[in-house]
Amino acid sequence: MIVDDHAEMRTFIRSLLGGIAQEFVECGGGEAAVARFASELPDWTIMDIRMPGVNGFVATRQIKAQFPEARIVIITQHDNPKLRDLAAEAGATGFLSKEELTRLNDIITGSASAIGISNQ
Repeated sequence: MIVDDHAEMRTFIRSLLGGIAQEFVECGGGEAAVARFASELPDWTIMDIRMPGVNGFVATRQIKAQFPEARIVIITQHDNPKLRDLAAEAGATGFLSKEELTRLNDIITGSASAIGISNQ
């Protein structure tokens, strides 16, 4: 599942992961992601932080409350330790700045650990 309010970013992420994923579910916001998660049960969720309405931290917390095994990588344009801490508190599996998105493939295939979250 790719959750970002910008269609261009969803397309970019889909192109990055096209070699390892057969199906993609796209959501334009956190509220839609929470609503669709139960019916889709994605293997991984790539979740932007800043979106109108329900942001990525809130959506991650809500998904993880119902599905503790959910693997969610938080992505953001603004990388800083505070955001990484908030991602960890929300239950994210990993955290990447949008400048590091090329590492998504390695995280999902298991050739790199889900980086950036100290307590995971």
